[in-house]
Amino acid sequence: MSRSRRSTRRIRGHFNYFGVNGNMRSLKYLVHAAKRAWYKWLRRRSQRTRLNWERYNVLLQRFPLPVPSIQVQIWDT
Repeated sequence: MSRSRRSTRRIRGHFNYFGVNGNMRSLKYLVHAAKRAWYKWLRRRSQRTRLNWERYNVLLQRFPLPVPSIQVQIWDT
């Protein structure tokens, strides 16, 4: 299984567990932090050509991370 699939599965599992109403900001921050961490580790893999943000965004279009979603409505809104 590729790393992007494992990351996607972990993030979806996090959404399933912590995806309650009132927690959307934290879920969005999790995706943001995952994108930055993935970028950091992909940049470290190459000694010659560095990954830039333009190439990384193309990669994210090909292998998108999940979009945060609320799974359970605990409180009435």
